[in-house]
Amino acid sequence: MIAPGFTGSPLDRADRLRNDLAGFNAALNDWRGRVLGLDGLDPVLTSEGGLKWLSMAEVDVSVELILLGLADDKPHFAPLVEGAGGMARSPAIWRALSMLPAEDAAIYGTARSLLDWHNSHRYCGRCGGSTKLFRAGWGRKCTECTAEHFPRTDPVVIMLPEFEGRALVGRQAAWPKGNYSALAGFLEPGESIEEAVRREVQEESGIVCGTVRYITSQPWPFGGSQLMIACVAEALGDVITLDTNELEDAMWVTKAEVRNALDDTPNKRFGAPPPFAIAHSLLHSWANS
Repeated sequence: MIAPGFTGSPLDRADRLRNDLAGFNAALNDWRGRVLGLDGLDPVLTSEGGLKWLSMAEVDVSVELILLGLADDKPHFAPLVEGAGGMARSPAIWRALSMLPAEDAAIYGTARSLLDWHNSHRYCGRCGGSTKLFRAGWGRKCTECTAEHFPRTDPVVIMLPEFEGRALVGRQAAWPKGNYSALAGFLEPGESIEEAVRREVQEESGIVCGTVRYITSQPWPFGGSQLMIACVAEALGDVITLDTNELEDAMWVTKAEVRNALDDTPNKRFGAPPPFAIAHSLLHSWANS
């Protein structure tokens, strides 16, 4: 099993400092501190392809900082980029993610999720008042009713239905030509992981599934902070009835075809998801099981 993307951050998240105002202020005034270099929401990379970190002296004192954690006792921060919450993903981000070491991608993923959350929660959901950063950037507090708001993750199931040694993959029309991936969808209120897997597979492909087994999970920092929950589901048949509002196409593939796609061989039947996507890890796990 290859490790899913955006996992393996080397930072100590230092939860003990989040409610310790004096400790957080000491971290802010630590000359050894480092601040993540960003271009809008995209990471700035070094010439070697890693994350670029700025010294505290290089950051405008008016910029609010979010404590990402500690490494070798040195505080690491992300700058709160104003108005960035509604920005779309740039084409450059995919190139950057293909270069970043796994540990750096995990750090960036955490920062990106927090930045998106802060910029979409500047007003209180209870009274509409403005909110301000607190808990070292891991929360916002309403300036009117004092309600406290904390970052959340949305659970998403991503799954491979399996039938007689083949797996079902699908594609959306907006994807690059020839690319296929695992099926996916958000969990709904009052639903277990297993129920969500069965519902999403049946809605999108018409395939009824039985037993569901968990494989692994991954934080996904785009489109809001999500937790991708990867599973394999036992399909009870292989007749596809496609929901074209959800998918452009779906097809059954063999383990050999999946391995060819992951290896990007000239005779591959389809294009695989990038290595930093959990669908890549899920396909790799299934094809080599």
